[in-house]
Amino acid sequence: MHLAYPAVLAALLFCTGLYGVLARRNAILVLMSVELMLNAVNLNLVAFDVWLRDTLHAGQALTLFVIAIAAAEIGIGLAIVLMVYRNRGTSDIDRLRDSVESDATDEAAARSVATGSAEARAEAGAPAKNAEATA
Repeated sequence: MHLAYPAVLAALLFCTGLYGVLARRNAILVLMSVELMLNAVNLNLVAFDVWLRDTLHAGQALTLFVIAIAAAEIGIGLAIVLMVYRNRGTSDIDRLRDSVESDATDEAAARSVATGSAEARAEAGAPAKNAEATA
């Protein structure tokens, strides 16, 4: 068997996974793309192990470790995505980043209203009391 066939297939799988990581905005699709990239690496490990005729089968052993780590990664990743979805109502990566930034300014605005301090208003982006009085 030629090494080129599995190597080309693994390269295509890896490029597809890389495109999915860079282009998708859904967290679950990003996790699936990472799994696709890991499977491309596994295919390369097994193909090179067969091509080199390794007596220890180190490529296959390393593939088993990668599969175990990938299973743990997807379990923890899905748990995090489900908790974020329950708390925020979306798994869109851009919205999650924007909501974190807006939550920080909302909390600062709430602090400025509660304390009435000019520093908290400046942190929230609101004008100070003196500026309101002079305007």
